Amino acid sequence: MAEDIEKVKCLIIGSGPAGYTAAIYAARANMEPVLYQGSQPGGQLTTTNEVENFPGYPEGVTGPEMMLQLQAQAERFETDVRNGWVTKVDFSGDIHKVWVNDTKEIHADTVIISTGASAKYLGLESEQKYLKLGGGVSACAVCDGFFYRNQEVVIVGAGDSACEEAHYLSKLCKKVTMLVRRDEFRASKIMEARVRNTENIEILFNTETDEVLGDGQVVNGVRVFNNKTNEKHDIPATGFFVAIGHKPNTDIFKDYLDLDETGYIINVPGTSKTNVEGVFVSGDAADHVYRQAVTAAGTGCMAALDAERYLAAKDSTFEVSTSTYN
Repeated sequence: MAEDIEKVKCLIIGSGPAGYTAAIYAARANMEPVLYQGSQPGGQLTTTNEVENFPGYPEGVTGPEMMLQLQAQAERFETDVRNGWVTKVDFSGDIHKVWVNDTKEIHADTVIISTGASAKYLGLESEQKYLKLGGGVSACAVCDGFFYRNQEVVIVGAGDSACEEAHYLSKLCKKVTMLVRRDEFRASKIMEARVRNTENIEILFNTETDEVLGDGQVVNGVRVFNNKTNEKHDIPATGFFVAIGHKPNTDIFKDYLDLDETGYIINVPGTSKTNVEGVFVSGDAADHVYRQAVTAAGTGCMAALDAERYLAAKDSTFEVSTSTYN
């Protein structure tokens, strides 16, 4: 039997930099936010061993440590951080209805979506092993490329993002080997030309990954095979980058919110607003371009401010707090 319906001013779906930042701003604006962390509390950054490009951490910080600090900051302002994940929503009426774990029903004046996007991986056992160990597997060259300066790396992918990441890595690494599954790129001609004309990028067509090699702690090579001849060979590498796309975690919203062809939530340009009044989006659930912790945090701030103004416009007794902007 469903639990009693709970009514809240601001419900934040998802954690990570976007969700926690939205919570900090919403709490300081007396919106009494309730945040559900989701199936992966802290989001993608909890799988990142070192974060060195987030402002304010001159010595760097681990992803899990940063998320614990952001959660603690949100809780300091009395954000109600809860375990559990949203399994269903109904945004068809004036009341924003949300169900948690298929049982608890919540009616929210405002909803901030911070469910993020999940990087796609090949699914190899060896790939997942070194990903979990933080020992050389990554889906973000901008995040982790610095750690492979003057080293040799392998990147998988054939689209614009893969070309862009390969070119980025080429500026840092001694050699970049690019594995393309077919006999041609999926990328635009200009991006293809960029990698083809980069001296330290080697492109292997009709080539797939057989196994990520390592010493049990860190990656030291990649075994590949030609899918035309089945011939295998090993490539020395200390880093293995996967650039085959991301899947936004937005399936439960597709009946109510406008999504693009790959599932990212479409926001009103320059705002966090969606096509449903009172529902806002932040972080990688809408951002398929930058996908950085700092940009996610920025949009979390935007979502909280937009939600606060929405409440103030609806209810003259709810005043926009000047402390929000300090």
